[in-house]
Amino acid sequence: MKKFHPAPYASMIAGLILVFLWFFLGGVAHFLFTDKFASVVPPFIPYPREAVLFTGGCEIAGALALFSKRLRPWSGLALMAFTVCVTPVHIEMLVHAERYQMIGAPFLWARLLFQPVLIWIIWMVTKPQKRRYASNWSGKR
Repeated sequence: MKKFHPAPYASMIAGLILVFLWFFLGGVAHFLFTDKFASVVPPFIPYPREAVLFTGGCEIAGALALFSKRLRPWSGLALMAFTVCVTPVHIEMLVHAERYQMIGAPFLWARLLFQPVLIWIIWMVTKPQKRRYASNWSGKR
């Protein structure tokens, strides 16, 4: 009989909590600080206020979908795509770091460099899990 090791399970739960909080709180912030978020939307994106509200809703929906085992893989794919899609905003802020002295260039760099790590964490905690036993027609395991 295979032994149960709690470490992978605990890291999975910790990762899910991190991803949930990251996107849920980020999404809520889009609604609480809409004007601040709209001010950092790159100029080539039309309707910055509406874009902020839409993306905030997407973040909240993606975070809540993590609670459903059936939706979790789809949520993970959507949240990874979302993370890639907000890269222009992070680059725009970094290029114009002098406008965001209150945040600071080190934080802007850290956030940009954390994105691949965040994508990896999202993948690890939302990828479809292999079934423990493969089913077959004879019912044998």
